[in-house]
Amino acid sequence: MKSSVILIIAALLDYCIGDPWGWPHPVQVMGWIISRLTKFFISVCQHPLTQRIAGILLAITLIIGSGYCGWLIMKVTQKWHPLWGITLESILLASCFAAKSLRTAAEAVLEPLTAGNLASARDVLSNYVGRDTQQLSEPEILRAVLETVTENATDGVMAPLFYATLGACIPGVGLIPLALAYKASSTLDSMVGYREAPYTYLGWFSARLEDYLTWLPCRLTVISLALLSGKPLDVWRICYRDAAKDPSPNSGWSECAYAAILGVQMGGTNFYGGVPKPKPLLGDAIHPITPSDIQTALLLTRYCFLLWLAIAIALLVILVSKPTLYPFSS
Repeated sequence: MKSSVILIIAALLDYCIGDPWGWPHPVQVMGWIISRLTKFFISVCQHPLTQRIAGILLAITLIIGSGYCGWLIMKVTQKWHPLWGITLESILLASCFAAKSLRTAAEAVLEPLTAGNLASARDVLSNYVGRDTQQLSEPEILRAVLETVTENATDGVMAPLFYATLGACIPGVGLIPLALAYKASSTLDSMVGYREAPYTYLGWFSARLEDYLTWLPCRLTVISLALLSGKPLDVWRICYRDAAKDPSPNSGWSECAYAAILGVQMGGTNFYGGVPKPKPLLGDAIHPITPSDIQTALLLTRYCFLLWLAIAIALLVILVSKPTLYPFSS
């Protein structure tokens, strides 16, 4: 029952508070470690093979280390006082969810955009996306926001909940270790998982591993969204048609599911440092993207999260009441 309580508290903390500006965050620590280790490995590893090996060591060190630190903190605080254990676990788990952060980022761009201040909207958007924003039109800004919200719905919201639940189903592990381990993998991918130098060889393992870890939560998210939409066959048909065209095995599926539900089209040509980079078109352009579509996408993510949260709590209650059903018990 304790895991169920922690899940509920963490979900409420993320919904109400999110990640307050200036507060310490596990991802900040992960980012600091990744940055230092990356600089060290790049300086001492000059050959592609040694950089690949260094990339494996970097990923394994951070992912296993993050999971172990989460497990150790959990055990120490539980022995200190059960209430402290619940409090700290709830805060740590809430830090793995990014629903409030996505909502805040979207609203920060939409506010000046709907007020007609295109220049301000471009400036704010540049804080959240890697593409060039200074020449974007209003429809392109709206597309960028929707793509960011829908792409990160899986790895920023749903996948951490999936791995937290999986960890809670394994005796002796708990909610925190696997959730933090996944968060470390996602942070690695965002920092070093690029094909461009100097991360071409150093970041290949982190990028591949994150793809594999996100694959199942992504497909489950698409299925959940399709069911919530009330038109699952149409959503799956469009995803099956378009999602595989995207070079990412996961983000294309996540974005395409929302595009199919909303009746909009995402993808197209983006510019990075002035260099055009085309992306496949996802969904059918039944109508142009509007601010209300972005709000609907955020609402769909919230409903999907609540659905998974209810399933996770029900599963944990069943496993506690009938320990013999534990899938990982001996």
